Amino acid sequence: MKNKGAEKPWYKGWFMIELYKITAIIAAFLAVIIILLNLITRHNKELQVPDFTRMTVHEALTIAEESHLRLEVTDSVFLPRMGRGEIFRQNPPAGSKVKKNRRILLTINSLQPKKVAMPSVTGYSLRQAKAELTARQLRVGKLIYVSDMATNNVLNQRYNGRNIEPGTMIETESEIDLEVGISSDEERTFIPDVTALPLITARDILIDNSLNIARLRYDNSVRSYSDSISGYVIRQQPEPSQESPVSLGSSVQLTISVDKNLIDSLKNRKER
Repeated sequence: MKNKGAEKPWYKGWFMIELYKITAIIAAFLAVIIILLNLITRHNKELQVPDFTRMTVHEALTIAEESHLRLEVTDSVFLPRMGRGEIFRQNPPAGSKVKKNRRILLTINSLQPKKVAMPSVTGYSLRQAKAELTARQLRVGKLIYVSDMATNNVLNQRYNGRNIEPGTMIETESEIDLEVGISSDEERTFIPDVTALPLITARDILIDNSLNIARLRYDNSVRSYSDSISGYVIRQQPEPSQESPVSLGSSVQLTISVDKNLIDSLKNRKER
């Protein structure tokens, strides 16, 4: 027969039963908290940021509203080859994963172009002319070599194929073509290595070596205007050479990328 006076096992005692109840309540409470946090933070419900570059703010607002994102214009630049009021850069960039109602910061191309007075660089050396134009927020465009007694002496300044007089108001970042002298057909220059360098740096180096950029090519990583002007050179043609000189004014074709892994690989290869 079963002994009625036998004690219950310890795990069936009143204390343990109360402990089980408290544990169950705490577990249920934590489960509710986790569910609420997932709802509040929209866990695993991130949105992909659209590419707003080259859109107007009005166009971007329509897409942002559909995507449950907020836009804020925080800065502006002026780029003459880009439409007025178009979005130049965004942060976070296109393709990023964000939560609903995330704020996207925009940099737009200014509606009002900034203008400067065209300086006179005729009679300057090429290096002096480049420095003067840079100081005025202008850029050297094409180098046009003509016969003259002094090599790399600036003989004329042009804008959009026409002579431009000093004092003419012109938009910043405009390219000024320079007609420069060459004293002999035997004048030569070497092609420097500009791979793994930012485009703006590569352009300066080529100009300093009396060379032109033939055409820019872009790989598949370049998807926006911002990428196209902030990318790095991954390939050049002709290749760099210190043994086979070329004529002054020769052109170099550059391929541009913003693929960080590819750029880092090129940099590491050059450092070895």
